[in-house]
Amino acid sequence: MVLGEIQHADLTSGTFQDSKAKGTDRYIPSRSSVSENSKLKMQENWEPQGEYEDLLATNLLGEKETGSRVLTYSERPPVPEPHDTLKVLYSVGKESSAKAKVTRVIPKESMKTLDAPDLLDDFYCHLLDWSSQNIVAVALGSTVFLWNGDNAKTEELCADNAASGDVTAVRWTQDGTHLAVGDNDAIVSLYDASAGKRLRKLAGHSMRVGSLAWNDHILTSGSKDGHIIHHDVRQRDHVVATLAHHEQEVCGLEWSPDGSNLASGSNDNTVAVWDGMSKTPKHILTEHSSAVKALAWCPWQRNLLATGGGMADRTIRFWNTTSGICMNFVDSGSQVSDLKWSLSEKEIASGHGFSQNQISIWKYPSLVKVTDLVGHTGRVLNLAQSPDGTTLLSASADETLRFWKVFSKVEKKSSAAQSAMQRIR
Repeated sequence: MVLGEIQHADLTSGTFQDSKAKGTDRYIPSRSSVSENSKLKMQENWEPQGEYEDLLATNLLGEKETGSRVLTYSERPPVPEPHDTLKVLYSVGKESSAKAKVTRVIPKESMKTLDAPDLLDDFYCHLLDWSSQNIVAVALGSTVFLWNGDNAKTEELCADNAASGDVTAVRWTQDGTHLAVGDNDAIVSLYDASAGKRLRKLAGHSMRVGSLAWNDHILTSGSKDGHIIHHDVRQRDHVVATLAHHEQEVCGLEWSPDGSNLASGSNDNTVAVWDGMSKTPKHILTEHSSAVKALAWCPWQRNLLATGGGMADRTIRFWNTTSGICMNFVDSGSQVSDLKWSLSEKEIASGHGFSQNQISIWKYPSLVKVTDLVGHTGRVLNLAQSPDGTTLLSASADETLRFWKVFSKVEKKSSAAQSAMQRIR
């Protein structure tokens, strides 16, 4: 055989033949090369030969006497009962899906109404406040009454020391033990509420005091004389600063929750933002076109301030007090007398005058109105909020107080702060 030539096998004889075609060597056996034993095994009457064949046949085909086989014909399995595949699909989806959020229901009617005879119908005054100890203080004429939210009892605060003129502002300390009272005689009085005793009188203004705000031991008062005074109630000489920016009555005062900023609203249609005890405002907000009494710092977003304008303005505006920019506003349709943020939802409540005398609830930041709470027949003058944040209390010119269950309950955080009034002299 020549090198490089391919050998072809004769398929009948199994012999090799030379070929000139190029390719790969291979050997194909002839049919005659199949052993007789293999032919025998392919016959139908084949019987296993030897011990190995017997064992293999037994494992594959079973014992001869039983006639069993690995693969055998048998009856078909029973047909499964029909079932509703859609029902199964929806039931599985229902079990695995999360529970839907329960929709909050806001009652359209007040849960309680109290008579408030001689309540002063004056837009610029702050005649209502709700303490952290669940005591409501309300000024009726020249007298302050205390309503206990735990037992619904009412008592008069220090009747023998009643002011000669009308009470124009009330404000509780953060711990709810002491009450500041401003009156038409330009005097601010400090009371120990539990003892029913007046501790001292703070002078300094020349006209009525219509707004008050606490920042720890500092009591800030705003007057019709246009001035703001910081009183340090721990000192005998209590006046520590006088701010003379506003040109007309100061009708709104609010310290931020962290005590770093003070907001003041005035009948001169402006809002001033003060950095701490500074005597010069860091921002003067001038976009309102009417008196600004309603002020509210957001409890969950630092440096967010909401303000509300009077009858000629009717807008609620939201400010970034770091930059002094108005981020958004909404036309409420009526005079805005007060604002209260929710402690549980991202919502804000506003009190209004003519024509509905309603309380409106707004989503923030979309400013979509959630609902209107109606029932007062006179304009809403002030709003107060319960210690747990769930209930709003409205004081109206119709000489009633109404309680509204509006917000969800939040857990009250424990406070280790001590009373700021311990060093009052």
